[in-house]
Amino acid sequence: MTELTILIVSYNTAGDLERCLDSLLHAPPVASHEIVVIDNASRDRSADVVAARQARVRLIPLPTNVGFAKANNAGFRQTQSELVLLLNSDTIVPAGAVDRLIRALRERPGAAVVGPRLVDANGAAELSFGRMMGPFAELRQKILTRAASRDRIEDMTSREQEVDWVSGACLLVRRSDAEAAGLLDERYFMYCEDVDFCAAIRRRGGRVYFTPATEVVHLGGRSGRVDRPATQAAYRQSHLAFYEKHHPGWAPLLRLYLAVQGKLPPKTPDKRGKSQ
Repeated sequence: MTELTILIVSYNTAGDLERCLDSLLHAPPVASHEIVVIDNASRDRSADVVAARQARVRLIPLPTNVGFAKANNAGFRQTQSELVLLLNSDTIVPAGAVDRLIRALRERPGAAVVGPRLVDANGAAELSFGRMMGPFAELRQKILTRAASRDRIEDMTSREQEVDWVSGACLLVRRSDAEAAGLLDERYFMYCEDVDFCAAIRRRGGRVYFTPATEVVHLGGRSGRVDRPATQAAYRQSHLAFYEKHHPGWAPLLRLYLAVQGKLPPKTPDKRGKSQ
């Protein structure tokens, strides 16, 4: 069996996808692996980018844009490997980074998920992990992200720690743990699915770790720039879905807050007949 599958969801980010794939192909992981791009009906040349590398990259084309969670689940269901790396198309993976991430997962007690230190194009660290999402944890995360100095964030991301979640921009998971958790919850079109996914894995005893032993460049939010209003609406919808699932007592207050701001997204049924 292949040791690792690298799943990359693409939506109209051909340039980023090309850089991401070339970083992986230029210095491929030592671990036996396959690279799979799940394309969400991109209208740009994303499919051509994969076709030019078809000897080393597999394409799963989807007929419509189904979002991040559902596209990744399609990748899970059409592959077999012990480990799966969820990787954004707007990342650049340095040589050896994936193998170090695999080593970190194998060496940490009870580890089911490991995320690396994410940095921007200038090498500045991103706060890519945190506590379980809730009203107070979100407030803390926003304060840290907006107000913390670069030195403070550098310090926070310089030490390994067990956390509640790591960013889905680069998330390594044992397939057995992912499948036991039911894969990613498809009620989330984009955003919040990584926090929810880690929570489902932790409920079954799996541990989630952040490790600075490996760095991955994350250019950040690139596909969201294609249609910013739709991206913002998708975030609010996922935010509400998360609160309805995990904090039902707070969900009406969040809905009221969004309504007052004129940002309440319309209710749409998911496959369970619940609102997203």
